Amino acid sequence: MTDTQATEPELTDAEIGEQKAVRLGKRERLMADASTPGGGAYPVSVPLTDTIPGVRVRFGHLQADETSGVTVGLAGRVVHLRNTGKLCFASLQSGDGSRIQAMVSLAEVGEESLARWKELVDLGDHVFVSGEVVSSRRGELSVMVTEWQIASKAILPLPNLHNELSEESRVRSRYLDLIAREQARTNVINRSKVVASLRQTFAGRGYVEVETPMLQVMHGGASARPFVTHSNAFDTELYLRIAPELYLKRAVVGGIDRVFEINRNFRNEGADSTHSPEFAMLESYESYGDYNTIAELTQALIQNAALAITGSHTVTWADGTEYDLGGEWDRISMYESLSEAAGLQITPQTPVAELRALAEREGIEIDHPLHGKYVEELWEHFVKDSLTRPTFVMDFPVETSPLVRAHRSIDGVVEKWDLYVRGFELATGYSELVDPVVQRERFIEQAKLAAAGDVEAMRLDEEFLRALEFGMPPTGGLGMGIDRLLMALTGLGIRETILFPLVK
Repeated sequence: MTDTQATEPELTDAEIGEQKAVRLGKRERLMADASTPGGGAYPVSVPLTDTIPGVRVRFGHLQADETSGVTVGLAGRVVHLRNTGKLCFASLQSGDGSRIQAMVSLAEVGEESLARWKELVDLGDHVFVSGEVVSSRRGELSVMVTEWQIASKAILPLPNLHNELSEESRVRSRYLDLIAREQARTNVINRSKVVASLRQTFAGRGYVEVETPMLQVMHGGASARPFVTHSNAFDTELYLRIAPELYLKRAVVGGIDRVFEINRNFRNEGADSTHSPEFAMLESYESYGDYNTIAELTQALIQNAALAITGSHTVTWADGTEYDLGGEWDRISMYESLSEAAGLQITPQTPVAELRALAEREGIEIDHPLHGKYVEELWEHFVKDSLTRPTFVMDFPVETSPLVRAHRSIDGVVEKWDLYVRGFELATGYSELVDPVVQRERFIEQAKLAAAGDVEAMRLDEEFLRALEFGMPPTGGLGMGIDRLLMALTGLGIRETILFPLVK
């Protein structure tokens, strides 16, 4: 047989169908033949003694043509296959991408077993091999096979591993992406390390992790369009969670002074390079903290996450760019930075008419009655793209932040910041609004917007207000997207940082 490592163009649908038919025939042979080692195409187990990465660590020192005298039993997916006469070669890959060569020779396995190998083993199969660990004449770490068996028969052929999968293929068939591409496997591992680091940082600061409902009778905690569903058991309309905020604050009222949750949120909105309808978010609340202490916490969380995956505060993005997350991060005022960039003084008292005129001069379309919406849109136009370092943008308009405490010294703004990293908003922090009377007034204003057709406006939540009336201490809060955190650390788009993103 010739070298069957994929070097040709991708298979057509017809060719894939033909290969599937051939492989199904091999499966039937394996299932029907009682003499097949292990009994069939899908044995319940194989006699493993080692793993491919473990063997590479133990025997990586072997020199060319050197033997170890140690027999191992291991398994992996066949990603390269070369059958030539009396000696066959296969490259077996483990889940982490580590590979080892299997050498199947007539002298070691016998004529019948070698013939069955050539007839039954295909690219993509999971195969168990047992034999001595050796280094080939070319210095490749190998197993000189004495026994082998199919661990799982692949019915469909693998894509050409020499050709990079298209982005669409990677997203739609992530399992193939994980087989074919080291970066895909690294993304999964990095995400796990980042989440573990976040939990470790919180644990070191005395935080308690909790879980809050995903199905809610009233959506709240953010300005976003919710997904709506129906509960047959309760015969009522329910909403998929857009944020856990209002439940986490209930926990603070109940005495859990430092609380966090890493959760799944759902927002029935657009999808682009930084937004996904389903996404992971971190939210935390600290009694007797404020937006300044929460900024310090956020910086520590992100810097520790960078250390967890790179060992440094300087991360290297997928395109090779280095980005420094170290040191103390900049803090700028939204109104002051906007005024400087726009060349005119803009304050919380600037009339909407003036802001509208400025937006029209700049060619920005803003269809909203609130002063705050104009300020935020104008700030993004004038200032956002100029930020290069991680930057906390401080003190937002009160109209766009109904759950935030009014600024302690500046009228018309609230104690809120947004953190910008890599040109996008990564996290937001508040000095939380804990006055139930003011909170009710804010909810009423939101209800008016909802009645006027604003689908993102919050609803008046009586149960949450009742909880506040029992007394919530001064509190600082944080919200940060986990997917966006991975984007900031790796330079990848959101569809790469989510293992199985939603696609049409």
